[in-house]
Amino acid sequence: MTRRGGAKKMTIRAIDRVTLALALLALFAGFAQFGAVAALADVARHFGHVTNSTSLASQVGLSGSVLGLGLAALRVASLGALPLASLADRLGRVRLVRQTLWLGLAITAAAALSPNYWIFVACFALGRPLLSTASTLVQVMTVELSSSAQRVGRLAVVAAGAGAGAGLSAILHGAIRSSGSFRWLFAVAILPVIVISAVLARVPEPVTRDTELLARVGAVPRAHRNPLWRVAIVVGVLGMIGGPASGFVFVYGESVLHIAPSKVALMVSLAALTGLAGLLLSRVLAARWGRRLTVALGLVGSGLAATLAYGGGATAFVLGYLLGVGAGGLVTPVLTALGTEIFPHHVRATAAGWLVVAGVVGATLGLALFGWVGDVVNGAGSSALRWPAVVTFLPLLWTAVLLRPLPEGANFEVD
Repeated sequence: MTRRGGAKKMTIRAIDRVTLALALLALFAGFAQFGAVAALADVARHFGHVTNSTSLASQVGLSGSVLGLGLAALRVASLGALPLASLADRLGRVRLVRQTLWLGLAITAAAALSPNYWIFVACFALGRPLLSTASTLVQVMTVELSSSAQRVGRLAVVAAGAGAGAGLSAILHGAIRSSGSFRWLFAVAILPVIVISAVLARVPEPVTRDTELLARVGAVPRAHRNPLWRVAIVVGVLGMIGGPASGFVFVYGESVLHIAPSKVALMVSLAALTGLAGLLLSRVLAARWGRRLTVALGLVGSGLAATLAYGGGATAFVLGYLLGVGAGGLVTPVLTALGTEIFPHHVRATAAGWLVVAGVVGATLGLALFGWVGDVVNGAGSSALRWPAVVTFLPLLWTAVLLRPLPEGANFEVD
């Protein structure tokens, strides 16, 4: 990386077209990845057994542990993104995005044929590392094709694309109401495959003066390990918060609070506004306060909002979810910029792969702990997930201080 002044020469008009193309790719990946979460309540009822008892399992159809393990399995599968993302440091970004996104969408569509819950989990587990790799490389390319001054804003556009994909998945989930409706939702994932190559035709392969190669897949030189583990812990903590916070939204809203699926889908759709507000605010705060402080604010806000959402009652649920999406919008582009721009080109995709691993480990631990506490406490009604939220989210917020020793990535251009 170099100090300011070394930005790549590309017209504003061209880079805007590139950013929009990358945002569209992020939308495709976001739609496919969020489909499992959006349809989880339907899947649980379809493959489980709902009764009139007061336990979480009887209300949802499957136990909290089974749901948590299923969602955790999807997260664990994302570990495959590390070796796949590392290949992009050797074979090129565009090529890997094309191959992983195409195959990931195809496998997600195949989940429509699942005969039981665990086959459903297996299909999404096969597609998840491919989609995670595509999402990660889209973010890396956004950083590499932007100057430091433009970077957070363009990452915000890409993050908005991913959020729009998740929102579209929620909208379709609410609109398609029939027996086995989740199957139609998954089948739709095959449609973007038709246009992936056309969209990628607008995206140039990032050019670099960094010619150093890694010795092996997944290797990170010693000089870059300290900043990597600091960012990785923060990413892992956000995974521990975001995994349960987003993973149980439809289950809690529809099956515990008994909110109509269409209204839960409307809430998720409206959250696009708070998410957009967070994305816009991220650019302002990153410029005024710096990357590190903005990430710390987003992390703390995410944990508090998630605790509020599961604290009990429909009002707290809606308010907490909307605020949580806003906090996620605030932290996502800035953390992506900070965790990408501080590494040189030859290790950047590999470092991004390790950050995916950190997010996977965090989300897996969070989902497992959240579901286990839910089963142990065995709460009923709107307070069923209050203690799981308190135990899982609040003890993690101190980790924001780990960002303090990191350099402000805004001081560098990337090679």
